[in-house]
Amino acid sequence: MVNGRQKGATYERTVAKNLEAELGIKFSRILEQTREADLGDLQPEDPDFPFIIECKRYKQGSSHATPSHWTQACRAGEKAGKLPALVYKYDRLPERWRIPVEALARLRSYVPQQNEDQYSWKHAVELSFEDFCMIARELMCDASQAD
Repeated sequence: MVNGRQKGATYERTVAKNLEAELGIKFSRILEQTREADLGDLQPEDPDFPFIIECKRYKQGSSHATPSHWTQACRAGEKAGKLPALVYKYDRLPERWRIPVEALARLRSYVPQQNEDQYSWKHAVELSFEDFCMIARELMCDASQAD
């Protein structure tokens, strides 16, 4: 029988390793998530990384994110003061990333966080890993230019 907690932890480590290989940023698992609600699963060592990441790995599911998983990611984003990112993978389906439309609105026209109420996180887009990494890089670049 598969241990769900172990499967989730393994997936979190895989996502962290893939992100580090692609972005050059180390990510660590948030181990306090088992004791404290709404912490997310992965946090970056670089404070300029704009997302807090929630990871979900399941045997079966549809090709879309579960609404409760997105809600969980949004709560983690609120608590961390970062944009939420949900990565999910079901067996025999490609990995997908979900981020709020607000992240796209910030590209090249940096939208300061005080205007974030303009974009509700319920409006989201789904992306591949490569697309997510490209947007994260661009947001980090835009944020450093705005400083």
